[in-house]
Amino acid sequence: MTTMLTLALTMHGYIADLNLFFIELLVLTSSISLWVRDVITEASYLGDHTKAVRKGLEFGFNLFVLSEILIFAALFWAYLHSAMNPTTELGLQWAPLDIEKVEAMELPLLNTIILLSSGATVTYAHHAWIQNSYKGAAIFMAITTLLIVIFVALQFCEYFFALFTIADGVYGSVFYAGTGLHMFHMITLIIMLSISTIRVTKRTMSQTHSLNLDTTIIYSHVLDVIWLALFVLFYVWV
Repeated sequence: MTTMLTLALTMHGYIADLNLFFIELLVLTSSISLWVRDVITEASYLGDHTKAVRKGLEFGFNLFVLSEILIFAALFWAYLHSAMNPTTELGLQWAPLDIEKVEAMELPLLNTIILLSSGATVTYAHHAWIQNSYKGAAIFMAITTLLIVIFVALQFCEYFFALFTIADGVYGSVFYAGTGLHMFHMITLIIMLSISTIRVTKRTMSQTHSLNLDTTIIYSHVLDVIWLALFVLFYVWV
């Protein structure tokens, strides 16, 4: 909460520099790292993750995924609200008159292909895991991680060369809120994929205790579907 508040206050000019934000980001990252370490230790070495515990974790993760879907549903609603009935301030058209939109068939299309490819590789990793092939699962998980890293890097490039910003009216606000939030989730996915790949490589998971891997794969597919909706609405249908 303090990290997000500090970032928001900095963006609005109430805080002069980002020093406090970086300190809070370091504390947040350290807390997440220690938490992940404790969860892995409890699951892999202490045997604390019983069937009841795993069921609770699965239920919690499913609620988390549902909340993410609802967040993006709200963003889609905001986008369509203005896109389907543009006001006179927007020039009675969408995208607005003074906005030079990002071409869908250029970088966004390449990113879509990369993301769909990552969906295929993570599916291959899942099948390799089901067949008890640790090496195959690790290789395809590593390839998936690399593809997601490329996706995020290209998204940064798109933002760098875009001819409008988040401050350019409702179009800029909703566009960057939707695609930026998705990119933030993709960065989170990179962390999840990296942890899963390391754990598969070190064989700290088994067929009966692979909740980390299962949730990562589900999360990857959910983000793929959300991106397809973003691509169609935010890039193609404008």
